[in-house]
Amino acid sequence: MIDPRAVIDPAAKIAEGVEIGPFSIVGPDVEIGEGTVVGPHVVIKGPTTIGKNNRIFQFSTIGEECQDKKYAGEPTTLVIGDNNVIREACTFHRGTVQDKGTTLVGSDNLFMVNVHVAHDAVIGDHCILANDTNVAGHVHVGDWAILGGSTQVHQFCMIGAHAMCGAGTVVLKDIPAFVMAQGYPAQPHGINSEGLKRRGFEKDSIMRIRAAYKTIYRQNLTLAEAKEALAPVAAEDAGVAMLLESIEAASRGIIR
Repeated sequence: MIDPRAVIDPAAKIAEGVEIGPFSIVGPDVEIGEGTVVGPHVVIKGPTTIGKNNRIFQFSTIGEECQDKKYAGEPTTLVIGDNNVIREACTFHRGTVQDKGTTLVGSDNLFMVNVHVAHDAVIGDHCILANDTNVAGHVHVGDWAILGGSTQVHQFCMIGAHAMCGAGTVVLKDIPAFVMAQGYPAQPHGINSEGLKRRGFEKDSIMRIRAAYKTIYRQNLTLAEAKEALAPVAAEDAGVAMLLESIEAASRGIIR
């Protein structure tokens, strides 16, 4: 299961059933869960923990030290969950002590060719990051978010759950949950209703989320006024509550 041409440090913890292809390098502070497949020419450095049943394709670099100039060699970490697909030439960097010290990737995600996940980023579950997408340091991406090809996300931005960015989007402010964004800089273009249908959201809930979007973006209200108007609806609808929570959590201001 481990190609004899791979270089595996004896201190690495490799579970049963892990496959590692030729010319891959696995460092001493690396733990790989059972069922994970590492292709050829992959470099995995640590401290890095990789869960079960992941697929990592050739030429990816996982757990390298970050590009932050403040980084001074501290033993920060990268943690990856289960069932992720990491395609060719992706780069995932470890965290910094200026944040929590950990870059965190959830489970069931698809990272297409040449995706970069920078230091201290947090990627949720069931996300899709398409080719050439760059997620800068300290970025948070919520569950089920989709970032189209060549999306560029500025440091410290938050992209809410179920949000969607079109190809080539440049994200300079936070994107609330459910919102579709496109452009440079990113501009809102409705809610990701098709995605919500596929994920089992009820029709009435989608309608309430769409109405909440219109309250925020179409009624010429201040953000404070919109939040006040939506508070009673959020008390009754989990989707609208999630939308308001993502706005409350925004640190860079939301796209409007």
